[in-house]
Amino acid sequence: MRKDSIIAVRLFCVAAIMLTNLAVRAQQAAKTLLATPQTVAWGYYWAHAKPVMTVHSGDTVTIQTLSTCGSDERLKSEGVAAADIPPYNEAIFQQVKDRGPGGHILTGPLAIAEAEPGDVLEVDILKINLDAPFACNGFGAGRGFLPNDYPYGRTKIIPLNRARMLADFAPGIQIPLHPFFGSMGDAPPESAGRIDSAPPWMHGGNMDNRELVAGTTLYLPVHAPGALFEVGDGHAGQGNGEVDITALETFLTGTFRFVVHKHQHLLWPRAETPTSFITMGFSPDLNTATKLAVRDMIRFLETEKHLSADDAYMLTSVAVDVDITQLVDGSVGVHAICPKAIFTSNKQP
Repeated sequence: MRKDSIIAVRLFCVAAIMLTNLAVRAQQAAKTLLATPQTVAWGYYWAHAKPVMTVHSGDTVTIQTLSTCGSDERLKSEGVAAADIPPYNEAIFQQVKDRGPGGHILTGPLAIAEAEPGDVLEVDILKINLDAPFACNGFGAGRGFLPNDYPYGRTKIIPLNRARMLADFAPGIQIPLHPFFGSMGDAPPESAGRIDSAPPWMHGGNMDNRELVAGTTLYLPVHAPGALFEVGDGHAGQGNGEVDITALETFLTGTFRFVVHKHQHLLWPRAETPTSFITMGFSPDLNTATKLAVRDMIRFLETEKHLSADDAYMLTSVAVDVDITQLVDGSVGVHAICPKAIFTSNKQP
């Protein structure tokens, strides 16, 4: 065999080995976490929760979740066809007995091996699939933003046209869908104990932030070894405020990439969309939640965009939108949205 042919064969073999190694690595990194009675946390975030899966920084995981619409029996009584209910729903309602103090059924916790307290967990939301052709919305007496105005309860099943990405709310009313997870978070500080899944806090959790759709990135402070990420409370869409206490509640599957940033010491969750930077604040008091979100935006502009404290405050006033996220989860939410387009150069004055 000619020398150049031998070299070509060797190069081909090396390339084949490299491609095989890359394929193996991709297969290892891409994992799936299904919703089962053994893989959900019903109503809590907790630093001592046992991980149901452990992955590494840089890995991608597809995670299946439930809605807050209830059991198969309840859904059928409200007119949902049995064939339209995801098959994993009923086993979880029948078999999971460790529940509370909250009501959300969250898939996880998922541990990221490299994460330690003081780090930041980057959650890249790569894809979100709608897993059912319906959503539910409901309110009850004494709940929601107007707890005394409706002294009764009502539930509405809303068909979802997944091909056209529209919700058929009522004759003549169609709502564009923008699926997102109402609850995405990691473990709270150990001293907080096992906390209710409903109020959002520094761990994220039930943020109900409609900006966190596919293509966005969430940044969470890490308070426990492994971070212990949980996700659920799928929404096909929601208005800012979520005033009756529910959105277009539905079943979602999300694909996430997890990246650990060492020693970042973030205090509150932040997010980034293709067009904006987002800071968030949560508190039982709306004024306090707003101050937390605004102060963190000023801190972001100082540390990441290198503005003076004065300029950061003024820029927040003239260019940043401060929106109410939700008003109904015990701790209300506010998010500040800074458009990326205003930064015309990477070098700031």
